[in-house]
Amino acid sequence: MIRILIDADACPVKDETYKVAARYKVPVVVVSNSPIRVPPSPLISRKLVSDAFDAADDWIVENTAPGTVVITADILLADRCLKQGAEVLAPNGKPFTTACIGGAIATRAIMADLRAGGDVVGGPPPFGKTDRSRYLSSLDQTLVQLRRRFPA
Repeated sequence: MIRILIDADACPVKDETYKVAARYKVPVVVVSNSPIRVPPSPLISRKLVSDAFDAADDWIVENTAPGTVVITADILLADRCLKQGAEVLAPNGKPFTTACIGGAIATRAIMADLRAGGDVVGGPPPFGKTDRSRYLSSLDQTLVQLRRRFPA
């Protein structure tokens, strides 16, 4: 079954996800450590997990399988979900794939080392309209591909 899991605590594209999911009639689970409002819809549910470290990530991984689309900016969570056979999209629309995840993890580690050493390194660029547009297109394309692989 195709479904979408959102790592929701800092996700800027929840509303966009709901709209695309409604068009394809795909269920969405919004996973968070704190209560988040979700629109009233039989397709949208909320999973509130404990505030323990990585509780949301652990729940997402445990509930991920082929046919699942995971929305997250967390590179380590993306890696764990890819290993479960999921499709993973960042909120800016860039897909995480098995081909690129190793480089993303390495870059993350280098940046962490630089920050730990006192270097001032910038974060990601501000989230903008182009990112939102790319996300909508990527999610749409991902759901079309999954419908071909997992016909109802």
